[in-house]
Amino acid sequence: MTIQKKSGNATALSRRNLLKVGAAAGGGLLLSFHTPSALAQAPAATPYVLNPNAFIAIAPDGKVTFQIPQQEMGQGVYTSLSQLLADELDVSFDMVTPLPAPPVDALYGSPRSHRMGTGGSQSIRSFYYPLRQVGASGRAMLVQAAANQWKVNPATLRTEAGQVIDDAHGGRKLSYGELAPRAAKLPAPQNPKIKDDKDLKLIGRSVHRLDAVQKGNGTAQYGIDVRLPGMKFAALSASPVVGGKIGHIDSAKLAANLQLVQLDDIVAVIGPDYWSAQKGLRSLNITWDGGENSKLDSAQIWKELRATSEQKGVEAVSFGDAARGLADGARLDAAYEMPFLSHAPMEPQNFTVHVTARVCEMWGGSQSQTGAVAAAAKALGITPDKITFHNYMMGGGFGRRLDSDMVVKSARIAQKVDGPVQVIWSREEDTTQDMYRPAYRNVMSASLSPKGRINGWSHRIAGGSISVRMSGKPLTGGLDRGNVDGALDNVYGVDNYRVEYIQAEPRALNLGYWRGVAPNNNVFAIESLMDELARKAGQDPVAFRLAHLDKTPRLKAALSQVAQKANWGKKMPPRWGQGVCAQFAFGTYITTIAEVEVGTDGEVRVHKFTSVVDAGRTVNPDTIVAQLQGGLIFGTTAALFGNITVKDGRVQQTNFNNYRIMRINEAPATDITVVKSIEAPGGIGEPGCSAGPPSIVNAIAAATGVRLRSLPIDRQLLAAKRSV
Repeated sequence: MTIQKKSGNATALSRRNLLKVGAAAGGGLLLSFHTPSALAQAPAATPYVLNPNAFIAIAPDGKVTFQIPQQEMGQGVYTSLSQLLADELDVSFDMVTPLPAPPVDALYGSPRSHRMGTGGSQSIRSFYYPLRQVGASGRAMLVQAAANQWKVNPATLRTEAGQVIDDAHGGRKLSYGELAPRAAKLPAPQNPKIKDDKDLKLIGRSVHRLDAVQKGNGTAQYGIDVRLPGMKFAALSASPVVGGKIGHIDSAKLAANLQLVQLDDIVAVIGPDYWSAQKGLRSLNITWDGGENSKLDSAQIWKELRATSEQKGVEAVSFGDAARGLADGARLDAAYEMPFLSHAPMEPQNFTVHVTARVCEMWGGSQSQTGAVAAAAKALGITPDKITFHNYMMGGGFGRRLDSDMVVKSARIAQKVDGPVQVIWSREEDTTQDMYRPAYRNVMSASLSPKGRINGWSHRIAGGSISVRMSGKPLTGGLDRGNVDGALDNVYGVDNYRVEYIQAEPRALNLGYWRGVAPNNNVFAIESLMDELARKAGQDPVAFRLAHLDKTPRLKAALSQVAQKANWGKKMPPRWGQGVCAQFAFGTYITTIAEVEVGTDGEVRVHKFTSVVDAGRTVNPDTIVAQLQGGLIFGTTAALFGNITVKDGRVQQTNFNNYRIMRINEAPATDITVVKSIEAPGGIGEPGCSAGPPSIVNAIAAATGVRLRSLPIDRQLLAAKRSV
């Protein structure tokens, strides 16, 4: 059996190469799986972790330690992945203890990418079948160990709650803890059978979050909670203009007990506590030389983006003849724009670093553990094996902590400090030094036949490339496939369909992955255009979509269901409207209907979201609901308020007072249905973010007749529209 057939991986993983077996200290059993192409990358294992060469350790007392390669940042991955393991291994859920895995790609890299990293809504998609295989293999080995001891056929034995049971001989039992030393000496089974769906006890069922108690009572540890003997604290200020340098520093008022660290583009003050360091930083009179980028502002950036978007792009996908299709029928041309956005996690960026004699130890939260190690090693001029990294839970990531700039800055500062130092970004520094979601402009055209069918479709996406910024390498053939994600799948079955991309870098801002990434832009543009086409055809927006979804039956079924659940088309009060969004992103189908009220002052209140989600096989339905709720609110707060602007090369938004976040009393009600499915698992952490904005904008159009083609919403425009 190969993982490829089950999970859709591009690389086939044989059972022989997948599973590794060993003995744990104290006589337990170790199980791990590896991808062949990653094995050669393995550096020397660092000594600070438990069982660094294994995912799973079964101790003599039967307890299971599970070193999880994915990062917990609120999405519940520790719980869901533990469910997969516990169910197939057949142990009680409370016997599994998840721990963060050490940063070693060769041992803990994703079976999809061969790298450690939590992003792209890939955790369940990547590990659903591999972890089940490892659990099934461990269970088979434990059963064989019991069969050998009892001298019976293993097929006559069964497992339950961490025990092997022999019903044919009076129900005698052996615990996994007792069997682990014997099992560790057995060869790995080459084709273990995973459980049938009817035998699953945890997979597909809602269970309590493993991290809920610690987060509820305050004992959960995040990077910012790290405390070490002799630790100092650093407050920093980096150049407010990309590429800028320090001009002048007046440190006359700096307290004598504080240390000043001055680098080319960073100023830091080190003190015995963070507040002292921050006060010291504020006492400095710093001037910056911003260079050429200090002449840029939002008007110039948008002027350049709009001009670039009118040029011909690089083809990303094409079906039929889009030009011919557009020439045949009633044509609609439109352009949709999305602004720059900040991540604004509740836990600001921070890292604790101790550098001594070409050795470095780090504490913090990262979505890319091995990426953080590599970045620190490069900054310090040492090899990665000289770095020990303790990875912590994160108080929000949203893609921000896929980057390692916070690691690099902390390491550079720590080089100048005697002892460990915790470097903390102020909220202002976090907001103005973000890696921002790119601004996009979508130039779109579509045509309709006399019967209301789409004849032709053209979509040109213009925006900056995150992959170029992160890799430092130019695009191959000028195409950034990440920026066309969410537009490549022709879910509406248009015969003449073309998608292009053209690179447009903003210069004044560094770009980064933002929860939902390109589908945030592309779903907004596609679903806005679909709504406009429906109204141009004189058709109901839901009926219009359904008529075009015959080739995407799962999305069609979800749309029919959500329309029924939301009572689509019901009579609404004045200036209220319903809006719909149907999307396929990250391997998941989601349909959403928003109920929106538009005040005469232009204020928009989202009263309710109704969503139906088909994410394939599910592990924890409660997690899916929670992730979709969070994603809807995350996307909605961006649609209503999110906008990063630039003046004189500097980001103007500094804190939650001028980078507005939706408040709890403004949060909409949600009614979410999870479709039961036997299809391959889809991702869920991000697609909810792209479902809210287009459904809101389409609802606003229904309520007021005003079609918004850019975000955030224009309240002045809506206030001017007094009646429908």
